[in-house]
Amino acid sequence: MASPDSTPVCPECEGRLRTRGTETVCEDCGLVSAEDAIDRGPEWRSFDDDETDRRRTGAPLTRSRHDRGLSTKIGYGSGSSDAYESRLTGRKRRQIARLRREHNRSQISSKVERNQVYGFAEIRRINALLSLPDSVREQSCALFESAQSEGLLQGRSLEGFAAASLYATCRTRSIARTIEEITAVARADDDELTVAYDALNRELGLPTGPIDPTQYLPRYASKLDLETAVEKRAREHVSVLLQEGLIGGRNPSGVAAACLYKAAGEREEWPTVTQAAAADVADVAPVTIRSTVTNLKEL
Repeated sequence: MASPDSTPVCPECEGRLRTRGTETVCEDCGLVSAEDAIDRGPEWRSFDDDETDRRRTGAPLTRSRHDRGLSTKIGYGSGSSDAYESRLTGRKRRQIARLRREHNRSQISSKVERNQVYGFAEIRRINALLSLPDSVREQSCALFESAQSEGLLQGRSLEGFAAASLYATCRTRSIARTIEEITAVARADDDELTVAYDALNRELGLPTGPIDPTQYLPRYASKLDLETAVEKRAREHVSVLLQEGLIGGRNPSGVAAACLYKAAGEREEWPTVTQAAAADVADVAPVTIRSTVTNLKEL
């Protein structure tokens, strides 16, 4: 590590370190150099002898719920907590079941809220399957609500807008996720996601830009079982292509896979990668890999 007066650098490649959530990650090689797993959120307990009364009530607000998480729920007891309900008569138990049913119905008062409940649930499901941060889930739900308030959902698929909101959030936050990766776990196909994303981008003016191919390198290198040295060499190839202006109009996912393929074949001690394997991990055609490698050889 560097001295306290200078910017901290990576102990492996001397790249710049950036703190993301609870992890300190190298921007160049992706090494997690430090981790802080301490929950620094509010204290949800009450101490009788505390003079400041740190008592809290309920869970924090969230944008991933149509009611911001303020609603209550009549649940079902389990174990020792079910002792009271087990002593109820059949008539009282049916009454509580009716109260539970009516309480659940009263939480959704309009079709707009019903669509939000369905869309937000789909966003939470996709977000969990892709192992994305909670902040992406919150921003995606807020984007879905904005699209709904602008009337963009009329005549279009709710599933497509849920997937498109998550994809658009990944684009605005420079998180490398392809359309194919999202539709693989979503209930929408490529066409539904593309139509919804075009509407979001056109009507809401999303600050989306081209994805840096280097964002794909750590995941693809891990899937291809490549060493850190190969990934670092592939980053140099990406930098050359960027300087020469040869990435515009190309699939950034395919460019990343092609640079890894080119880097892996430059030294005998490094594991080799076939064009088919590189194309498969990036979900592109092998001709995409060959065209990018050809440009690198010409440079």
